[in-house]
Amino acid sequence: MKFGLLFANALGFATADGAVAMGRASEAAGFESVWTVEHVVYPDGYESKYPYDPSGRMAMAADTPLPDPLIWLTWVAAHTEKLRLATGILILPQRNPLILAKELATLDDLSGGRLELGIGVGWLEEEFDALGIPFEGRGRRSDEHIESMRALWDSDHAEFDGEFVNFSGVSVNPKPVNARVPIHIGGHTEVAARRAGRLGDGFFPGEGDIDTLIEVMRHSAEDSDRDPDSIEVTGIHPGIWGDDPLEAVESMAAKGVTRLGVPGFIFALDPDPEAALAKFGEQVITPAQDL
Repeated sequence: MKFGLLFANALGFATADGAVAMGRASEAAGFESVWTVEHVVYPDGYESKYPYDPSGRMAMAADTPLPDPLIWLTWVAAHTEKLRLATGILILPQRNPLILAKELATLDDLSGGRLELGIGVGWLEEEFDALGIPFEGRGRRSDEHIESMRALWDSDHAEFDGEFVNFSGVSVNPKPVNARVPIHIGGHTEVAARRAGRLGDGFFPGEGDIDTLIEVMRHSAEDSDRDPDSIEVTGIHPGIWGDDPLEAVESMAAKGVTRLGVPGFIFALDPDPEAALAKFGEQVITPAQDL
């Protein structure tokens, strides 16, 4: 089982010094990756319902620092050696896919091939409005962004002809170290699960019935003539910070999960975050490797 630190670019880890300390301590503790969250803007008085809390509200205020994920990950990359750098998630339909393909390939190249792209379609309609991007059709736009970025990474003189993205005879360099940046589809719906089966290198269901979602993903992969076992699954289990974290590891492994996400706030709110990360590594990550 691999372990990823979630929401890593928040709270005390959002600062320059906090990010460096977190990155080095996470790497030393045995975490395989760190995962960011993102919102470009925080709309005042938003009415969209946040899907991951019963209150329907985000656990942040307008003045909460939330660094841009790619710039923050570049900073972490410069101060670590092995730690994989993941967005969890980046709101894909809000980005220009050609610019994003360039940014991602550059970060992947500079970090020695350590980048993982976790994407979602977004839920905050008011943010889309502020950016001047239609909220409607964001799922179809995301599909095209994935396919068009891969076309740019696969070869020079690339072409793509879609509903939202069109180009021909263009090249983006550098290319990702391993030809492509792995793309993990985030989301708690069956729509997201089917997208992961069709297009994802990975699937990251943040909530919901994980057994059903994995099953939907696997059926979608088979329907698309893909090997469902090739799609990596990242999951969350509240037991990982409970009394028996190793039972949570075993439970999720039995479901086909190969990476467990651990919320970074558990450590960021500790009086000594680095010591808390080291303790988690000793008590959970190291023993989990023997299961």
